[in-house]
Amino acid sequence: MKTRPFGRLPFLVSDVGFGAWQIGSAWGNVSAEDGKAALHAALDAGVSFIDTADVYGDGRSEKIIADVLKARGGARPMVATKAGRRLDPHVDAGYTKANIEAFLDRSLKNLAVDCVDLLQLHCPPTETLYRPELMAGMDALVQAGKIKAYGVSVEKVEEALKAIDYPNVASIQIIYNIFRQRPADLFFREAKRKNVAVIVRVPLASGLLTGKITAASTFAADDHRNFNRHGEAFDVGETFAGVPLDVGFAAVEELNKLVPAGASLAQFALRWILMNEAVTVVIPGARNAEQARGNAAASDLAALSAETMSAAREIYDRLIKPHVHQRW
Repeated sequence: MKTRPFGRLPFLVSDVGFGAWQIGSAWGNVSAEDGKAALHAALDAGVSFIDTADVYGDGRSEKIIADVLKARGGARPMVATKAGRRLDPHVDAGYTKANIEAFLDRSLKNLAVDCVDLLQLHCPPTETLYRPELMAGMDALVQAGKIKAYGVSVEKVEEALKAIDYPNVASIQIIYNIFRQRPADLFFREAKRKNVAVIVRVPLASGLLTGKITAASTFAADDHRNFNRHGEAFDVGETFAGVPLDVGFAAVEELNKLVPAGASLAQFALRWILMNEAVTVVIPGARNAEQARGNAAASDLAALSAETMSAAREIYDRLIKPHVHQRW
């Protein structure tokens, strides 16, 4: 498992991490046993970065992580959580230091720790990022010893660029994959220049980039690929990366021709992301141990050729870009 420095923080993390949304909620039925097995498999493979949030199963994801790490003992991976989406309504006015600290206190209990490695604002409204007093509140949480550092999870490139204007924002979490390439146009260069860590979520476009989803696929009522298909619950870009399914299927058919022998499409898609040196860690989710091991193995794939990278970009430009590029 290869590692990369986590921006300017004193952490060295595996370049493939573990996204813990799937073991929390909104992905259909994933038992606690399967969730724990998936996390154990990832850690056994060398994964040393876990990303979760307080709203993933109303704390279920955080508690599973705590149970697994307690059972394993020894050196701990870096654990990042997120706060803000518990607000109801989820509006700018709710993003106060008091509210975020209350959410954090709940996460500290769920994770069974006194201090969180990284606390991320969870896709706040754009206008929230224009209030320096909130970032001052985050600095106060660092000074109080409740968090080691903080970052922002964003929907849009513009939000990412604004967030890194604040000198103590240590990381940005953003969607980036073969179907969502805009972050590489400007944001990645700025993040690298400022030594800000980049956490890449939705790397497999909610399963589209595994090649296992077809027009006949169905999803459980509590799976966001069913209930958020058109952005009914949260930003539509979180589901299938905002790509129309018929367009996605056509692109996947062409991408399959680029996958190196012995690798899966999912592993190819993860390795494609890691080709950009501005990326710190990519956080695919897993419903079971087999998926977790497969994701982790992408770290050891050989670098993709310039010809392959160019071919993937051509597929994006021709099929995907008109639907997503300027939206996020």
